[in-house]
Amino acid sequence: MTDVITSDGVRLYAEATGTGSGLPVLFIHEFAADHRTWSGQVDALSGAFRCITYASRGYPPSEVPPGQERYSYLRQADDAIDVLDAFGIARAHVVGLSMGGFCALQLGIRYPDRVSSLLVASAGSGASPARRVAFLAETEQMAAALRADGMAAVSAKQAMGPNRIQLRRKNQHAWEEFAGQLAEHSAEGMALTVIGIQRSRPSLYDITGQLAGISAPTLVVNGDEDEACLEPGLLLKRTIPMAGLAVVPNSGHALNLEEPELFNDFVRTLIGAAEAGTWPTRDPRSLSASMGIANPGTA
Repeated sequence: MTDVITSDGVRLYAEATGTGSGLPVLFIHEFAADHRTWSGQVDALSGAFRCITYASRGYPPSEVPPGQERYSYLRQADDAIDVLDAFGIARAHVVGLSMGGFCALQLGIRYPDRVSSLLVASAGSGASPARRVAFLAETEQMAAALRADGMAAVSAKQAMGPNRIQLRRKNQHAWEEFAGQLAEHSAEGMALTVIGIQRSRPSLYDITGQLAGISAPTLVVNGDEDEACLEPGLLLKRTIPMAGLAVVPNSGHALNLEEPELFNDFVRTLIGAAEAGTWPTRDPRSLSASMGIANPGTA
């Protein structure tokens, strides 16, 4: 365990587990979780890899700095780099879920020399143009509810959301643990996060030029019942040159909790191929004419 002091003076709680010989793996959690959500991955992978987890700013035991200006998606990516720096890590494989997946993409865009691969799971909520306005309104409603009703009331509702009931169906104990940990979060920290990061980050559809510049081997993973993330997942596959796409059947948002063994295998497969140099760049001849971007040399 260590306290990381970020470049703007915020204290983050972080843990490093394992002494594996491969490059370290940095895990970045989702909006509704914290560093503890990765316990199933750390337990399974720390024998082979040094696993780094941390609680984002706004998530105790990390500091909850006041002031909306202290929270942004750009700052969140800088925090991840500060964590790597605190452990003396020059490059890492990065695994991010949802909000953490968006952060992983930002690392691939802004810090390409620090990432060796990206596993981007359940990312893209609020990105689809058809849902954008509604999503922005929902983030404001969430922040208001957190401040007015408190963490217990909001977490109980969120734990029963349409992309969370899959976890409850598959593993009641894991769902109860998830819901209990969510209820322990800081209401103010989450309100600052939902406005400063969730609401203010750009839609993936508006940064396709930046996404196309990601050079790291990338695996996009989505649950087939996580409706808000399915189309953005396809966008990432079609945009990032070295992106693969895996869709997990009968699954929702918290894929690392719903299908931990499968999720861990995804991590192992991506890292193994990235370190071996065998993860491919998409052949442009595979682009479909129905998408309007077929290779002109194909019939």
